[in-house]
Amino acid sequence: MHLFLVHHGEAVDEAIDAQRPLSPAGRASVDRLAKETAARGARPVVVWHSGKLRAKQTAQAFWTACNALAELSATRDLQPADPPQWLRDRLYGETRDILLAGHFPHLPRLRALLVGGSEDDFPAHGVVALVTEDEGVTWRELWRLS
Repeated sequence: MHLFLVHHGEAVDEAIDAQRPLSPAGRASVDRLAKETAARGARPVVVWHSGKLRAKQTAQAFWTACNALAELSATRDLQPADPPQWLRDRLYGETRDILLAGHFPHLPRLRALLVGGSEDDFPAHGVVALVTEDEGVTWRELWRLS
C-alpha cells in the first residue's frame, strides 16, 4: 500500500480571502507536482482532503493528474492540530493506495510517526511518498518532491 502525503499549495492571505484558496503561484506549483507525482506512477484509489478550500483544490489537482476514477472526499483527522495517531490508526489494515492533502503541522507529525525522524524535514507545499508491506505496521519513505 502506498501513501502520498501532500501539503496543500500556497494559499492567498486570509486578509484577501477568508477561505484561503490557492494563490496563482500555488495553483501552478500544485499542478506541476501533481503531474510529477503521476509520472512517478502514483495511482491512488482514494484521495482525501481536510475540507479546507486550499486542501480541496490541491486534492482535486492530484485526483485529476493521478487517477480521476479515485474516490475523492473530505475526511476527518486531517485538520492542522489533529493528533497524527488518529490517522495512523485508520491506516492499519488498509490495502488501497491513498493520497492525503492536508496541512502543517499535521502532515510532518504523521510522517515522523510512521517512519521516524524529524518533523522539520517535510517539504513545504510538497509531496512525500510512503509504502507499507505489512498493512500499516511499518512504513518507509520512497521519495519526495518539493
